[in-house]
Amino acid sequence: MSSRINIARPQANYNSDPHGLSNTRQSSGYRSADPEDPLEKLRALSKTVEDNVEIYSQPLKPHLPAIGRFLIVVTFLEDALRILTQWSDQIWYLQSHRHFPWGISHIFLILNVIVMLVASSAVILKKHTEYAVGGLLSVVIIQGFGYGLIFDLNFFLRNLSVIGGLFMVFSDSMVSRKTLFAGLPSISETDRKKYFLLAGRVLLIFLFLGFMIQGEWSIMRVFVSIVGLAACVMVAVGFKAKWSAAFLVIVLSIFNVFANNWWSVHSAHPTRDFLKYDFFQTLSIVGGLILLVNMGPGGLSVDEKKKTY
Repeated sequence: MSSRINIARPQANYNSDPHGLSNTRQSSGYRSADPEDPLEKLRALSKTVEDNVEIYSQPLKPHLPAIGRFLIVVTFLEDALRILTQWSDQIWYLQSHRHFPWGISHIFLILNVIVMLVASSAVILKKHTEYAVGGLLSVVIIQGFGYGLIFDLNFFLRNLSVIGGLFMVFSDSMVSRKTLFAGLPSISETDRKKYFLLAGRVLLIFLFLGFMIQGEWSIMRVFVSIVGLAACVMVAVGFKAKWSAAFLVIVLSIFNVFANNWWSVHSAHPTRDFLKYDFFQTLSIVGGLILLVNMGPGGLSVDEKKKTY
């Protein structure tokens, strides 16, 4: 027969929460964000939009650079085709209205067509991009003076945006280059890229400013202008730049189809060419915004600074 012997043991002071993790007292220091705070709701909404942009752009993301580059130069390809198909009209305009001497007008048009076709092809193929962008920039400037449109405000703002798109192309295709002169200070590839991205972001928004100052005003136009201007400012300073650029891509694409529907105008109507010109220029700016969605705003932006601090 067995017996059990109970041995009294001293009770240890046991604490189930030695680190005080279950302490329910409110801390006098940092306090967690209130989910009902309007600012927190706005942050949550912007995060959701950013995540959706990333998710839905994933299938297209490998192709975004090629799409963006093509759209940026499509206005130059269309312009070259227009000059070739309206050769006699172009010669007549330059000689009669711009007072180009015979022969100079021909050289002017031929050089424009060659540079636009060759440089646009180089941008699409990512070959000698620096020279191609320089050539297209020269076409924008020379045509502005040649056709007498340099002082037209709408033309000026639109072409600033096209130049912004070309800067985005240059940033997308940035390559490392060794300094030509040893011992002299040089700007690194990363620094050059962020400066061109900043310039491209700022210049891209001028198209929308041109949209705001032309046309008749309505309640819908006021609403779109306010929201679009806010998105433009966000793009320029680089705050939530990806989703604000994606928003502008959608808005400008819809606006372009309905406002610049040149295909619905008779071929003999004088406004057809103007609508066609505006349509393809807007496509170029959309291409620049697509490159911004793909690359991000770069180092000189609020989004990038928020990662540091």
